Amino acid sequence: MAELKNYQMYINGEWVAAQSGKTFESINPSDGKPWAVVPEADEVDVDTAVKAAHRAFTEGPWSTMTATERGKLLRRLGDVLAEHSESLGHCETVDTGKLFKETRWQARYISDYFYYYAGLADKVSGETLPIDKPNMWTMTIREPLGVVAAVVPWNSQLFLVAVKIGPALAAGNTVVLKASEHASAPMLEFAKVFEEAGFPPGVFNVISGLGEPCGRALTTHPLVDRISFTGGPGTARHVVRNSAENFAQVSLELGGKSPVVVFDDADLESATNGVLLSIFSASGQSCVAGSRLLLHESIHDEVLARVAEKASKIRIGDPLDDNSQMGPLATRAQLDNIDSTVADAKANGATLIHGGQQPAGMGDGWYYEPTVVACPDQQIGIVQRELFGPVVSALRFTDEAHALQLANDSRFGLAAGVFTADIGRALRITKGIRSGIVWVNTYRMVSPLAPFGGYKDSGYGRESGLEAIYDYTRPKTVWLNTSPDPIADPFVMQ
Repeated sequence: MAELKNYQMYINGEWVAAQSGKTFESINPSDGKPWAVVPEADEVDVDTAVKAAHRAFTEGPWSTMTATERGKLLRRLGDVLAEHSESLGHCETVDTGKLFKETRWQARYISDYFYYYAGLADKVSGETLPIDKPNMWTMTIREPLGVVAAVVPWNSQLFLVAVKIGPALAAGNTVVLKASEHASAPMLEFAKVFEEAGFPPGVFNVISGLGEPCGRALTTHPLVDRISFTGGPGTARHVVRNSAENFAQVSLELGGKSPVVVFDDADLESATNGVLLSIFSASGQSCVAGSRLLLHESIHDEVLARVAEKASKIRIGDPLDDNSQMGPLATRAQLDNIDSTVADAKANGATLIHGGQQPAGMGDGWYYEPTVVACPDQQIGIVQRELFGPVVSALRFTDEAHALQLANDSRFGLAAGVFTADIGRALRITKGIRSGIVWVNTYRMVSPLAPFGGYKDSGYGRESGLEAIYDYTRPKTVWLNTSPDPIADPFVMQ
């Protein structure tokens, strides 16, 4: 058996084990075998990390740095990240099963997020108010919040860390990041990049551990001022309740059950490719995955046949092999949940068009075929539940109103796709869909300039874009009396 790689956490600029000495193993999804050992942090480690971040915010050189100096460090981080994109992508692939050709590209692309926030660092400003009082000069200034607790899941970790710590650090905050217990290694590798970029100790800290006690201790810590959480709605409810202990500001980027609506006037080849992009990229392990396919009744059968035909040609294999087009699922629990949900759908009247099982010849890896299911109605579990896997559920609609009703009949509201040649229809549907992101005649596009976030059970708050940096600040109002006269005695009535 190959020797397992041992990782340490990054706290206050130092590499440390959990103070209890506890560890847990990380599993390679492509073969189901352990490959790394990761520290299991508890309340003591969390307290150490948060206090280090608090000192860096209040006492360290970070607290006296100008915004321009912070921006230069973030630009340096982007440069170093680009230099290490190959090794970071490789680590994420081994730990999560995501295709290497995607992880190394993503590791390189997120440098742009740090460049973007590097440029914004000294652009955050307040305003002078036209106040309704004589001889008063009144202004607002924007100040950082303090210690930010960033909690990320295992999927798209490098992207998620960029959209969280980019604006947080640009605004002058410090960060304690909790890596996912399912795949902590990429975040611990990222900490090495951060160290090389030359930030002061305590500005960015990475801990690894379970939700209980590590996640709870972090999100309830009295010195935490802001919580940025990405994950599922169930865990998010715990996070919101935890924030009652410290009154930290909270933003939530949660799951999705995103509809892809294809009208009868759409370019069907483009729409088919858009469906494949929306649900089978990253093996469907994306919060914006287009897992509900809504098809006009006149093209329903043709589009399903096209999707199934192309899905049958997707090459499933080792995610480190650039010839592979789809890798494994990240956890065994996902595989079991998808398998049982597809079986339940068939028992409740759904028709399996393609896939629906583990592919042969993949050993003990957690692979699952790209799966297409035609569903009789919107109420069965496969249509309502987020599966986080390569499974798309298809339904028919009759007209725009019906399409909109089906699209919005979900407790989620993160993303949506619309395929049509009619720009008026595209705008009507876009306005009517209750989701934070709508892609028209495309899918899965992101940019550091574009806000990212959802409605309903998909959370609140926005990541990326100009607004995000302001979410990591609070306004302070300053009143300046410009009158040369002394203040009147408040107890002498005029």
